[in-house]
Amino acid sequence: MNTRTGILKGALAAAVVLISAIGTSALAAQPGVSQQGAVTVYTAPGDQSRVSAGIDFVNARPMPLPRVAGLSAQTAQDKLIQALQSPPARGKPAFSPGSTGDGKESPVFLGWPVAPELTDEEVTPQEFGTNQHPFTTARADAFQGSTNKQFPYRASGKLFFNIGANTFVCSASLIKRGIVVTAAHCIADFGASTFYSNWVFVPGYKNGAAPYGTWPTGSAVVLTSYFNGTDSCAVPGVVCQNDVGVLRLNPQAGRFPGQSTGFYGFGVGGFGFTPGNLAHITQIGYPVCLDNGQRMERNDSYGFVSPADSNNTVIGSLMCGGSSGGPWLVNFGKRPTLTGTTSGSESTPNTVVGVASWGYVSTAPKEMGASPFTSGNIGILSTFFCGGSPNPC
Repeated sequence: MNTRTGILKGALAAAVVLISAIGTSALAAQPGVSQQGAVTVYTAPGDQSRVSAGIDFVNARPMPLPRVAGLSAQTAQDKLIQALQSPPARGKPAFSPGSTGDGKESPVFLGWPVAPELTDEEVTPQEFGTNQHPFTTARADAFQGSTNKQFPYRASGKLFFNIGANTFVCSASLIKRGIVVTAAHCIADFGASTFYSNWVFVPGYKNGAAPYGTWPTGSAVVLTSYFNGTDSCAVPGVVCQNDVGVLRLNPQAGRFPGQSTGFYGFGVGGFGFTPGNLAHITQIGYPVCLDNGQRMERNDSYGFVSPADSNNTVIGSLMCGGSSGGPWLVNFGKRPTLTGTTSGSESTPNTVVGVASWGYVSTAPKEMGASPFTSGNIGILSTFFCGGSPNPC
C-alpha cells in the first residue's frame, strides 16, 4: 500500500470510529436532519423520482458566491511573503486515488439556456487584478471540442438545487463513484441549521445537454460546526475552515455516474503543496459571468495558504457566482509517458485539494479562496456514506 494512502485510510478509519462512539441525536428543526457526531446529515424524503420535477434547469439562478469587502489591505504578494515566513502546520500529506471511468454515456437534453451563447474566443493570456495575483481563465473547450466528455473534465459538473421554490446552481465534482463534493454553502445555510433541497448533479453539463444523465441526491452532509455556525471563520459564514460538503447520489439501474465519468482523487494535509504551502491549482466551474454559466470553464493559478484567511488557499481567478463548490485540483490532466525523466513529489494526477468558497465584493482583486481539505472535514465527509448496496464509494 502507498504510504500516503495508508495514512489517509488510517485517519478516516479513526474518524469513523469517533462518529460511531459519539452516537446519533435527532435534530427536530428540519425533517430528515440528524446530527451524527461531528457531522449533520440530511436524508431526502420518499420518492426521489420527483426531485428533478422541482428543478428549473433552464431558468436556474447562480448561487451567490460568498464575498467579502476586503480581508485586509494586503495584496496577494504581501500575504504570500507572510505565509512563506510562517507557514501553518497542515499535518502529513495524504491522498485518496481517483478513477477514469468507462466513458459510457446516457445523454439527456435539459433545455436551451435562456441567454444566448457567447462567441468563441482564443485562450486568455495571463492576467491579474489589483491584488497582483496572476492567472489564466478560459473555456474548458477552448474552441469547438467536447472536452466536457473527456476525463478528467467529465468528473466535474453543474449542481442544481432548490432554496424554497427557486432553483439555484453551483459547481461540483465526483470524488467517489456516487459521492459528490461541493461547498457547504451550496448545501446548507451557515449557522441557520437549515439544509437546502433537491440537489441534482449533471456531470459534463454543456449548453443544456447532460451527456451522462441527471443524478438526484439521496442524502447530504456537512460538518455540524458549519451547520450551527460555530466553525472557525476569519469572516463569519464566508471565509471559514470548513466550507466543504458532500452529497450521496441515488443509483440508477445499479450504477453510479462515476462508473462512467470516472472520479477525482482528493488530498488532505497539504498534499500537492510545497513545504512553503504553495501549489499550482486548476479550478473547474460554471460561473455565470462567463458564457452565461452554460459551459465548463478552467482557471489556472498559483495558490498559497493564507494564515490570515482561516488557512484558506487563495488563487487568482476570473470566476464568480455559479462556480461555488467547483473543484480545485493539483496535477490536473492526462499524465504523459515519461522518457528520460522522473515525476516530481506528490505527482498523483487529478487530486482535489479544495472547492471554491468565496471571492470579493469588488471585481478588481480577482482572487478567490477555498477552505483547506483536512482529514477532519473531507476525510470524514467522504466516507460517511460508504457502505450499503450498491456502495457509492
